[in-house]
Amino acid sequence: MSAIVGIYHLNQSPVSPTELGQMMDTLAHRGTDAAKIWTEDCVGLGCRLQWTTPESFLEELPLIHASETTVLTADARIDNRSELIEMLGLSDRPADKITDSCLILAAYLKWGERCPAYLIGDFAFAIWDRRQQCLFCARDPMGVKPFYYYRTAQTFVFASEIKALLALPFVPHRLNEAMVADYLAKILFCIRKEDSFYKDIQELTATQSLRITPEKFQVQTYWEPDLSHELKLGSDQEYVEAFREIFVESVQCRLRSAFPIGSTLSGGLDSTSIACTARTLLNQTGQPPLKTFSAIFPTLAEQFPKIDERHYMDAAIALGDLDAHFVRTDLVSPLIDLADVFHYGEEPGPAPNLYLDWEVFKAAQQQDVRVLFTGIDGDTTITYGVQYLEELARAGRGLKLWQEGSALAKVWKKSRRDVIWNYGIRPAIPEPVLQVGRRLRGRPAQVDSDGWDIRTTVLRPDFAQRMNIFETVQSDAVQSLELGKSKLSAREEHWLSLHYGSVRYALQWLDKMAARFSLEARHPFCDRRLIEFCLALPSGQKLHQGWTRSILRRSMEGILPPAVQWRLGKGDLSANFLRRLLGDEQNTLERVIFRDHAAIEAYIDIPALQTAYQNYREHPQTADNDAVNIFVAINLALWIEQAQPTS
Repeated sequence: MSAIVGIYHLNQSPVSPTELGQMMDTLAHRGTDAAKIWTEDCVGLGCRLQWTTPESFLEELPLIHASETTVLTADARIDNRSELIEMLGLSDRPADKITDSCLILAAYLKWGERCPAYLIGDFAFAIWDRRQQCLFCARDPMGVKPFYYYRTAQTFVFASEIKALLALPFVPHRLNEAMVADYLAKILFCIRKEDSFYKDIQELTATQSLRITPEKFQVQTYWEPDLSHELKLGSDQEYVEAFREIFVESVQCRLRSAFPIGSTLSGGLDSTSIACTARTLLNQTGQPPLKTFSAIFPTLAEQFPKIDERHYMDAAIALGDLDAHFVRTDLVSPLIDLADVFHYGEEPGPAPNLYLDWEVFKAAQQQDVRVLFTGIDGDTTITYGVQYLEELARAGRGLKLWQEGSALAKVWKKSRRDVIWNYGIRPAIPEPVLQVGRRLRGRPAQVDSDGWDIRTTVLRPDFAQRMNIFETVQSDAVQSLELGKSKLSAREEHWLSLHYGSVRYALQWLDKMAARFSLEARHPFCDRRLIEFCLALPSGQKLHQGWTRSILRRSMEGILPPAVQWRLGKGDLSANFLRRLLGDEQNTLERVIFRDHAAIEAYIDIPALQTAYQNYREHPQTADNDAVNIFVAINLALWIEQAQPTS
């Protein structure tokens, strides 16, 4: 985890070291171990370093190549080091003396602008190429490392965080109303992946690189998965062994650290798989036990049993070799440390449970951890696999559909008929055919709706119309990710959820939140190799003998405790949010909703918001949608008050 900044004056005017220094100052929290800037005429680059890996102690960034033809600044951790060292002909020197930045620069000199496709890991970097008089930038395939930029005909500036761009006097602070509309409509995760909440500041999208010269600005995709490829192995066991090999490697390569390592441990399948795999690997090499951090809610356990995941956490801890730490998040408001959250997150909070990560990260810092594993987002990387039933129905494989549907119904304890119909047969039948069937049975035909209703939001109708929200919800991304009405194949939908969905937005927030606490968040389920494998995996390995996410469950045999390996469902953490938002923040809610709402009244239907609040007050544990709408509105209002962007 580090910080990068850069200025390129396309009109050839000299870069001011003072301006670069101002940008660097705003990002001091991202790198306290070293800081350096480099300037040459119209170009300037900067980097703040936070040491995490053994090799990072040797980093000198910005890095000037011996030929003085290229200069690199990078926030990067490269995971396929051994492979690259061999491919780049660097095996004649000790591997532990080769920094990740050296590998990136050598890759650029060998492969040019194709180099990001050869890099496995999390990275955002920029290279000044003096020979071609161009700036080349790239961001990792999942967008773990942030990269923001502002561009005019005269200047291109970039940074790891928005605040570094806003430190420059010529960068506007204008509110992006399109993002506000998507946020209030609760479709923010589906679209506008290049945009920020500031109208003039954009992101370099995951999987993309850009090349800029005074004459041309070009963005291109350097990697995308082959969605036509399906993995074909000889047996179920071969699939399990292949998955386990890649998953273990995705954890192993992220264990490279010179400091104590931590991991979130929620008791769910994803975080526990990572923690138990890391535990085994660390134990094999005689390293200190993995520190785990778990959010718990003991005061709510009896009243709301689904919030209490300690049974699953304890099952993992009982295996030994885990240094367990528990965070009492039942004592914490969802709006905890909000001024800090806005300063470091830089945009309105994306999710009601964000405060849980904030408190867990805070606890990890107190234990001197610099590297923290998270379980995001095994659900999306592997998927649950229920689309397999639809595939069987479309292929006319009735017997297999009956077998798998019956097995799933048994595991879920649901009606076999309902499961086979709802997840297999019905999705495979074209909607016009279903309408005819309803008429023949004397039932009224259902109106084909887009499934989205403005009444479930607090959007002002005139603002929604002005921002074309009603057209936006018709997009394939919104229809698939939010409304479950995909017209795409299972693999297309799978990749869409990884490339566009909430995962991308959450990764960016987690990076900036972790940086606040001097942590590097690492996400084994976001390993490109694992994603490629899971995208190519046959659906029958994801849903297998009635078990969703079966490939992960079977591959964790002997690693996970059985209580977690074969658990059903997830914990429901909403009870604490619903209780504490009203209980702790009532004065703040009522101030914004009934008095100080000038900042949001152009976007939010204030009477509808007030009605939602009254309903929430009367039914605090059941008004889920009202509570979320209130959370979104309050976050937007308070963020605008603090950030003060112009409209």
